[in-house]
Amino acid sequence: MKLIIQIPCLNEAESLPKTLEALPMRVNGIDVIETLIINDGSTDTTIEVAKQHGVNHIISFTKKKGLARAFGAGLDACLKADADIIVNTDADGQYKGEDIPRLIKPILEGKADIVVGNRDIENVRQFSWIKKRLQRIGSAIVRHLANSTVSDTTTGFRAYNREAALKLNIISDYTYTLESIIQAENKDLAIANITISTNEVKRKSRLFKSIPEYIKRSIVTIIRIYSMFNPFRVFTTIGMTTSAVGFFIGCRFVFYYLTESGGGKIQSLILAAVLLIIGFQILIVGLLADLISANRRLIEDALLRIKKIELGSK
Repeated sequence: MKLIIQIPCLNEAESLPKTLEALPMRVNGIDVIETLIINDGSTDTTIEVAKQHGVNHIISFTKKKGLARAFGAGLDACLKADADIIVNTDADGQYKGEDIPRLIKPILEGKADIVVGNRDIENVRQFSWIKKRLQRIGSAIVRHLANSTVSDTTTGFRAYNREAALKLNIISDYTYTLESIIQAENKDLAIANITISTNEVKRKSRLFKSIPEYIKRSIVTIIRIYSMFNPFRVFTTIGMTTSAVGFFIGCRFVFYYLTESGGGKIQSLILAAVLLIIGFQILIVGLLADLISANRRLIEDALLRIKKIELGSK
């Protein structure tokens, strides 16, 4: 049984040594433990530091491509290196290496395909009050949309078995955390949770420059991924709502037309007609999107088979 611990890095030469030193050397049930660094266009000595500390695999981008791309490239590289279990952690030392045995335990026991290390958000000192509230709200939205039990959907401390890593196809350019949860639930992958403690990280996040930017990009990611897997529900809801508003406005016009002269209400008739037409068009788009979604699932099934053939999966 082979475990590979992957660490996305962007200018982490200072923090990487401590993170690597904290990783476990032995884990019960694991025969081989290796490390993999995804260098996301670092301009410091991250690669040299990784080599000095005996990192087994290094993937390096010539320019910054973002956390999601780095994560996806890491999964692919780990699969090619014959990993049975993949653990993703951060280079800043936020997550504790001593929690890795607990993180992979449900996978070793055959109880989960993915295990998420949930932070105790309320007790993370470095998080401001508003960040804690946003984390709670965002996680609640994802849980509701994906029918998930994950309480911390933005944590980067996760473990994947080989099957889960093969099935995930990250398309976001921003972050993989929200997308992978929604994908996993829609692909019937079993997700387990453990609660972890964290180390304090003093430097600011490099994923986003401000909270408004983070909120905007997270909302776009959630809507995009949820719509990709549930297009009929999304477009039907929008189309039916638009049509209902048009119908009620039309009823209002008919009421005034029958009880009064109908004069001065022609604007209501025009608005009702426009909304009904738009609502119908949205419903048609929903049907087409659902057909495209079905085709995408077939393509992903074919891609999974190709990956297994290419990698000679166990």
